[in-house]
Amino acid sequence: MEYRHLGRSGLMVSEISYGNWITHGSQVEEDAAVECVRAALDEGVTTFDTADVYAGTRAEEVLGRALKGVRRESLEIFTKVYWPTGEGKNDRGLSRKHIMESINGSLHRLQTDYVDLYQAHRFDVETPLEETLRAFDDLVRQGKVLYVGVSEWSADQIARALKIADEMGFDRLVSNQPQYSMLWRVIEAEVVPLCEKEGLGQIVWSPIAQGVLTGKYLPGQPPPAGSRATDPTGSGFIGRLMHDDVLRRVQDLKPIAADLGLSMAQLAVAWVLQNPNVSSAIVGATKPDQVRDNVKASGVKLDAEVLKKIDDVLGPVVERDPAKTVSPSARP
Repeated sequence: MEYRHLGRSGLMVSEISYGNWITHGSQVEEDAAVECVRAALDEGVTTFDTADVYAGTRAEEVLGRALKGVRRESLEIFTKVYWPTGEGKNDRGLSRKHIMESINGSLHRLQTDYVDLYQAHRFDVETPLEETLRAFDDLVRQGKVLYVGVSEWSADQIARALKIADEMGFDRLVSNQPQYSMLWRVIEAEVVPLCEKEGLGQIVWSPIAQGVLTGKYLPGQPPPAGSRATDPTGSGFIGRLMHDDVLRRVQDLKPIAADLGLSMAQLAVAWVLQNPNVSSAIVGATKPDQVRDNVKASGVKLDAEVLKKIDDVLGPVVERDPAKTVSPSARP
C-alpha cells in the first residue's frame, strides 16, 4: 500500500480507502463486513470512509464494531453529515443544530472520540454557508474533528466556502469527495483545477462505477443475481450505466487490463489514481477477496499510451459535463 497527503494538509491517507456505503448494515451480514474490514487492515488500508446516513446509521455502528481494538492513532476515520437521519425537520441539512447533533451521534456509533475528517455530504441551499463553516470550525476547536471537507460540491460552492473561511479565519476545507471513474469525469473541467490551486485533495467514490468497470455486466444479458444492479439501494446509481453501448465498450477494456497483468477492477482503480489531485480511491466490498484484489491497484503506473487506449475505447460514453455535480435544490 502506498500513501498520499490529503490535499496540501499534513494528513497521510492510504491510496485505497475502504468505504461502506450500501454494504455494511444492509447488503452484507455483519460477519462478512467485519471480515472485509480485517482484510483491508491486513492489506495496509488505514483510511475508512462512512456516513451517518448509510444504512440508516447502521453502517457507522458496524464499522465502529469492526475497528474496535485497532489502535486509533493508526487509522483515519471519515464520516459525513447532510442527508436525513430522522423524521424531524432539523434531522437533515447543514444547520448548526444538525451538525452538532449529528457528530455526537456519529462518534457514539463509531466508538471514537474524534473523526479525522468530517464532510458536508452535499451543499445545503437552506443554510447560510457561514453558519455551516463556523459549526465545522467549532468542532475542530473542540477536538471532535481534525479536518473538514465536502462531498459532491461544485467548483463555485467550494470556492465560496474557501473565501469565507479565509475572511473569517476558519479552518479551510482540505478535501472533496466526488464520484470519479473512467466513465464519470465531471470533476476534471472545473473542480480539479480549483482544488489543485487551493490545496484540496479528491477522495473519490465509485472508481469501479458501481461494478460496471469490472466487466461482469454483459450487453444484452440481465445482471447477475445478488449484484449491485439488482440491489434496490444501489441500482438507482448504476442504472444510468447499464446500457449496451457502455457495456460493450467496457468489454473492450479487457485486453488492455490483460496486457498489464491487471484485473478489470485493478485497472479502474489504478486509472483514478493516475490523477495527481486524487488523494485516495474508495472501494467497497461484499467479500474479503474483493478487497485484496482492489488494493493491488496501489502503486500501479499507467503510461500515456495506455491512458489514450482507454480514452479511445470508451469514447462518447464518458460523461464530462461539470453541471452533473448537483446538490438538491431543497433539503430532502
